[in-house]
Order: sequence, then C-alpha cells, then structure tokens
Amino acid sequence: MLDTPERTCVVMDELPPFLTVEQAAKAMQLGRSKTYELTVEYETSDGATGLPFVWLGKQKRIPRTALLRYMDPDARRPPAA
Repeated sequence: MLDTPERTCVVMDELPPFLTVEQAAKAMQLGRSKTYELTVEYETSDGATGLPFVWLGKQKRIPRTALLRYMDPDARRPPAA
C-alpha cells in the first residue's frame, strides 16, 4: 500500500520530538551512515548545509521540526535573486 500525502503527514506527526539518527534515517529512507554524514556536514558547515541536530548529552538527536524542514524541498531551495 502506498502512502498518501494525508497518511504521510499523520506518520510524521507521530514522530518523537527528538529522533535518534537511526530513527531519522528510517523516516528519510536513508542509511544510518548517510544520515550521520549529513549531521557531520551540518556541523562542519556551521549549519549552512546538512541535517540539523542537537547534542543531548553525548548523543546526537534530530529535532522533528528540523527533519520536516530538511525533507521539504521548498524549504531547501535557495532564495531567488
């Protein structure tokens, strides 16, 4: 069964407020290693690119709102000049 846009919204709303890298990877249908790479990109670019995350103790967590923004193609498009 394919997800409808309505079902996808419900599933995303059911995500916890802060996701582990593994949970974020599953939500984006990416591998865990690629998702970690995206967090490293975020850190090394000072937040210009990559997947936003926060440190909770010694663990990286991806805020649900940041994940949803990252997955929104309109939000990642550079502003028109």
